[in-house]
Amino acid sequence: MQIEKAAGALGAYLSGVDIEDAVTSEDAFSAIRAALIEHQVLFLRDQPIAPQRLYEFARMFGSIEGHPAYATVEGAGDVQILESTPENPSKIEKWHSDMTFRSTPPMATVLHGKVIPKFGGDTLFASMYAAYDALSEPMRELLDPLVAVHDFRHGFAESLAEPGGAERLADAVAANPPVEHPLVRTHPESGRQALYVNPLFTTRIKGLAPAESRALLEFLYTHMVTEEFTVRLNWQPETIAIWDNRCTQHKPVNDFFPQHRRLHRVTVAGDRPH
Repeated sequence: MQIEKAAGALGAYLSGVDIEDAVTSEDAFSAIRAALIEHQVLFLRDQPIAPQRLYEFARMFGSIEGHPAYATVEGAGDVQILESTPENPSKIEKWHSDMTFRSTPPMATVLHGKVIPKFGGDTLFASMYAAYDALSEPMRELLDPLVAVHDFRHGFAESLAEPGGAERLADAVAANPPVEHPLVRTHPESGRQALYVNPLFTTRIKGLAPAESRALLEFLYTHMVTEEFTVRLNWQPETIAIWDNRCTQHKPVNDFFPQHRRLHRVTVAGDRPH
């Protein structure tokens, strides 16, 4: 397996490795997992595998986390469908870490490009290690003990506001009340510190006055996506991206309308941030 760094802060392209082989080879999978912990997000080109094999590969990282708002591929475990069409274009384009509205948010996400637009539709990733490390010591001391509130309803506000949206997502809202996570979390495998708030799901910082919370979050949201902390993936058909939700954020760029895009996603369950 060859590893080529994609940017300074995070990201690497893997070549000489086949996801099909990794499903049946513990050595191949171990090398991919080690690369993920080191580089935070991995990109693999030319991986034409079936949805069920994608599920089996993701399952090697741990148990699989479902999502209350997305359809799944029939007969392929919990392979979610992320699709944007002219009739129903993608709505989410804010920076986020997946599903932080859960008390135990996902450890990793595996995303497979199936229908890719001829132009546009890149995905941006940012290192929350780099963002934390770049802060001054007094700012880190301020942030380290703080706790933030995350809410499913905040992230899916547009969908909830659509005709019938509240009814369609009523069960998801009921099953996902607001949760609290540390503003700075410790990665359970690397031991490094990472910022852990995002504009899609975080609503406020607990214990601060509303104006203080808004000002601090706005500062962090701008700081976290400083260009030097980011990497950009230009999708191609059959590309697979794997990222560590515990130390990264990502943002889809919805600049491909009215083209069709379809991605398959499997989300690996994680643990309670601390």
